[in-house]
Amino acid sequence: MGDEEKISLSLRDSHSVEVPAKGLDGFQALKALGIDEKKSIVAIKVNGEVKDLSIPILSHADIEPVYIDSEEGLEIMRHSTAHVMAQAVQELFPGTKVTIGPSIKDGFYYDFDYKRPFDIKDLPVIEKKMREIIEKGFPFSRRVVSSTEAIKFFKSRGESYKAEIIEDLSEETVSLYQQGDFTDLCRGPHVPSTGKIKAFQLTSVAGAYWRGDEKREMLSRIYGVAFSDQKSLDEHIKKIEEAKRRDHRVLGKRLDLFSIREEVGPGMILFHPNGAMLRHILEEFEVKEHIKRGYELVMGPQLLKTELWKKSGHFDHYRENMYFTEIEDQSYGIKPMNCLSHMLIYSSATRSYKDLPKRYFELGTVHRHERSGVLHGLTRVRQFTQDDAHILCTPEQLKIEIKNIIDFVRDIMAVFGFDYEIEISTRPENSIGTDEDWEKATTALIESVQEINLPHQINEGDGAFYGPKIDVKIKDALERSWQCATIQCDFVLPERFDLTYVGSDGEKYRPVMIHRVILGSIERFLGVLIEHYAGAFPLWLAPVQAAILSITDSHIPYGENLFTKLFEADIRVEKDFRNEKLGFKIREAQMKKIPYMLIIGNKEIETGTVSVRSRDGKNLPAMKPDEIIDYINNEVKYRRQPFLKNPS
Repeated sequence: MGDEEKISLSLRDSHSVEVPAKGLDGFQALKALGIDEKKSIVAIKVNGEVKDLSIPILSHADIEPVYIDSEEGLEIMRHSTAHVMAQAVQELFPGTKVTIGPSIKDGFYYDFDYKRPFDIKDLPVIEKKMREIIEKGFPFSRRVVSSTEAIKFFKSRGESYKAEIIEDLSEETVSLYQQGDFTDLCRGPHVPSTGKIKAFQLTSVAGAYWRGDEKREMLSRIYGVAFSDQKSLDEHIKKIEEAKRRDHRVLGKRLDLFSIREEVGPGMILFHPNGAMLRHILEEFEVKEHIKRGYELVMGPQLLKTELWKKSGHFDHYRENMYFTEIEDQSYGIKPMNCLSHMLIYSSATRSYKDLPKRYFELGTVHRHERSGVLHGLTRVRQFTQDDAHILCTPEQLKIEIKNIIDFVRDIMAVFGFDYEIEISTRPENSIGTDEDWEKATTALIESVQEINLPHQINEGDGAFYGPKIDVKIKDALERSWQCATIQCDFVLPERFDLTYVGSDGEKYRPVMIHRVILGSIERFLGVLIEHYAGAFPLWLAPVQAAILSITDSHIPYGENLFTKLFEADIRVEKDFRNEKLGFKIREAQMKKIPYMLIIGNKEIETGTVSVRSRDGKNLPAMKPDEIIDYINNEVKYRRQPFLKNPS
């Protein structure tokens, strides 16, 4: 007999071994390389591609284990948990049709079609059945069949949604996964068995249209979370509970900030006095910050002729997100963004290279059509205001302007205490412009970020239709990520609108346009701020900075005088002179999250002072009216500028 044929297995960044070419499975291959951690390994990478542990290794390969607590391992485990949930639902509710069940951040969901919508009361029952399935340790087994066979199989089980998915795939073969008596269409991979799933919880139920189409069937979507261990799950559940406590929709009502009324329409916000004041403070702050950085204030109309939107490309590439109306047989588009007006302002006069860059800033209200199913409080609306700016500059000024915007973002995020991440999105399939322009724009963004040593990720194919972009994703107090600032580099629209400037040689040249926002949607940013601060805004942002509380009616004249002094000093103050107990007034002011309560009684009148209590329950030293005014003004000054050292 000749020598037995062998194959070489390499462990990433480590060593290699030779083993008989007899078709080891993934776990045996890892064991041959000295890795034998059955409890923590859920999959295997073969030449960089994640596979099931049951896959046969038939040729030379680079091997790497995938651990359950890794990013890839968690995604696999969560997707497997979705399959277990689908199995449990079908066992508990015969006749249920399954549709899709992907893993998502921190968890998973599955959409079901049942004779009635599922509700929150069903979740404990489903969880119990899932635990039974997990306890039995059913292996996840994979088989590849022809699409024709798979369609026949699912139709025989009444699974019309699965059959539709396969028909739309137009592939010769598909893979099916089975655990116990449950079989699902899936590309995989999955954990070796249901027993690998340790820590999960079902969290909520929602409605979802099949394939996101409002004309298709309404399904029941069940959400869950899953982690590699119980401790991680418990910590996440605490975050969920804290997020519920901070929900801006709940706090918005409790703090009397805003409301959404059915008779007004979905996605339309009514700002109450406190909310409007909060918004005004934020917008006033933004205007000042822009002006001191060389921006000029401009303003454009809400309606522009549809021909302009065709010229810009929005009609062809963004029409489904726009609203249109007709006036005297003329079609108009309600603006979804502000760039067209800003370009028209630029083109209203001849521009020289000496005039550039031109930085136009507008708190521009826009309208975008969002499906009702995705509307969510302040964070997803149909009418919103952007802190929108467009910078027109020479190609030589482009990177300097991008860096200046990034510095602007850094300064503003520091004021609110946000950490952030940078993502660069490249050319999408649905786009306009030449390859050369896209290459120049993308290179400018990437080099600008690299030159200031900012870590970043590339998000392929997610740019705007007219240019690549930098997206800044901020992290709030609960470490949730929110899309915020955007910097878009655009060589296309200046060409379409024939924007020019006169160079030093007297010739005409084409400027580059940067579209950018710092906070983004004011409404959305307010929603994020409410949750970030749990409604307890820093003093400079608080709609009401202080409340004057009287103990008895005899103290009201002194209180009125104090109110006038604070009001004239531009402190946002309210008075509570009701005939109520002081303890009740204090609790109510704390519920409103008013930073300071100024209490007046006989002692305060005698000494010409005021007792000061903060919203966290601490008592400050008694102060005279001028002292409390200085105290509040100093806190506003230094809390709004964290890069300055607070002398107190």
